[in-house]
Amino acid sequence: MAPQTSIKLTYEDYATIPDDGRRHEIIDGEHYVNPAPNIKHQTVSMRLAAALYNFVTANSLGQVFHPRIDVVLSEYDVVEPDLLFISNARAHIITAKNIQGAPDLIVEILSSNRDYDERLKYRTYERAGVAEYWIIDPFDDTVTIFRRAGTRFQRIETTDTLTTPLLPGFALSLRSLFA
Repeated sequence: MAPQTSIKLTYEDYATIPDDGRRHEIIDGEHYVNPAPNIKHQTVSMRLAAALYNFVTANSLGQVFHPRIDVVLSEYDVVEPDLLFISNARAHIITAKNIQGAPDLIVEILSSNRDYDERLKYRTYERAGVAEYWIIDPFDDTVTIFRRAGTRFQRIETTDTLTTPLLPGFALSLRSLFA
């Protein structure tokens, strides 16, 4: 749970946090700390990162990033998603230091705090203008997809294959992702 403070933290405050191996994020000016992910989380993350990276690179569609990279969504929102994709059309948000703005696709893999990803980060990503948000549950072997429809996310039903209009032709079976 976030501590209650009267001062909202910014990226400048975030940049002063010592690297202790844990994931630090600022959401709506509040500091959140999460432990390192578990083994199943890491296994699913590596499989998805490899599939996305190989597809995006082979088709020259943009760039895929995985931890640790800072995504500055606003003055008071700095996150470290598990995976993200930025299309060539939005490459201008990539700086030498961090990502400055909403990626096309953000992926969070559930590990220790389901509510954090399903509620707090959901609202943050929706507010920031992320085009698509995937929540992967490696314990139930499910993927929940939220795709932008106007100013809000719309839940998209998933089948046994993971696809997205952001990456035409990309297909990854959930069976292989969770194997």
